[in-house]
Amino acid sequence: MNSKNEEIADLCRQYMMDTYAQSVPIVRGEGCKVWDAGGMVYLDFTAGIAVQGVGHCNPKVVKAVQDQMATLNHCSNLFYNENAGLLAKKLVEMAEFDGGKCFFANSGAEANECLIKLARLWGHEAGKYEVITMVGSFHGRTLATCAATGQSKVQKGFDPLPIGFAYADFNDIESVRAAVTDHTAAILVESVQGEGGIIPADHKFMKALRALCDEKGILLLCDEVQCGMGRTGEWFAWQSSGIMPDAFSLAKSLASGIPMGAVVAASSLANVFTKGSHGSTFGGNPLAAAAALATIGVIEEEGLLERALEAGEIFRDGLQQYVEKYDQVLEVRGDGLMIGLVLDAPAADLVAKCREMGLLACCAGENVMRFLPPLTVKDSELEEAIDILDEALDMLYGEDAE
Repeated sequence: MNSKNEEIADLCRQYMMDTYAQSVPIVRGEGCKVWDAGGMVYLDFTAGIAVQGVGHCNPKVVKAVQDQMATLNHCSNLFYNENAGLLAKKLVEMAEFDGGKCFFANSGAEANECLIKLARLWGHEAGKYEVITMVGSFHGRTLATCAATGQSKVQKGFDPLPIGFAYADFNDIESVRAAVTDHTAAILVESVQGEGGIIPADHKFMKALRALCDEKGILLLCDEVQCGMGRTGEWFAWQSSGIMPDAFSLAKSLASGIPMGAVVAASSLANVFTKGSHGSTFGGNPLAAAAALATIGVIEEEGLLERALEAGEIFRDGLQQYVEKYDQVLEVRGDGLMIGLVLDAPAADLVAKCREMGLLACCAGENVMRFLPPLTVKDSELEEAIDILDEALDMLYGEDAE
């Protein structure tokens, strides 16, 4: 590692809690590329874990943030701010939630926490408080969202966790039906499981969830934190299933790296929260809202929903050849530019090898390599990534590999 890289890494190791498996220090980004402190350039197919949907330092987002920072970056939610109102209106319209409303937070975990609180408050008088989530799901790191997450590794050591959560098998409607009780308030589902291994929800499953919720008089909530904001070729991944949830969460790429989360609720839930029942000091501040409005503008102006589908097909086709070429590559799956390469070996080894060669990706579970490039990724960058991956696979699993 370059000496400057080592200096930064040592600084972080000495003064920051050891909660992340960190690698190279990143000091600059532009589009689909980032640079470390030693000057090495990388293709960033993590995009900050699905955050930089319109690319690093997108000029239009940068301009919006600079202008807003010089005008008013925060005023608290004791006062109205126009950017928040404009953003809420835009998100409600994008979801086609006539009469819907938004709540703004700072992160995906907080947005999902808001969904849980919304469901409990909605069901309180009827004694409904339980939320059913899916095995393999990931909903955040707060205590409640840890409890909601259907992965024991996220929950380990944090007992006692908040009660009121039950787990069902993803893409198995009968498993979900069996988990419903008289106390069930809502079903919370990722339209595409991200941390669980890049597993899309079957459209039939999503339709069956909607029908089950209607039958039982409970809420359908969608976690769009990672798969939303155009990543699958729709503004929100649930839209491809032809269903309408009662509310959904957003974060990550919503404001292009400015911390922001949101809950978008249909009209039936729009007025469940009342003054003082929920809040967030920084949520929806003028700066974050300006970044989000600019991000949405870029996606619209540059046709990035269509681009996500086109680029995703190119990349998946390029990866598919490795299913035949390498025994260790089992499957390519995902939607749009949310893609997983399924291995029969630890994905961390391949991730590390690609990083050495200038391609950044990340793991989703133990054996899935996750690719989340910006929606602005160029064809030439897709081709370069495919070539790097081939070379890395050959070094690890080819005939001459040790």
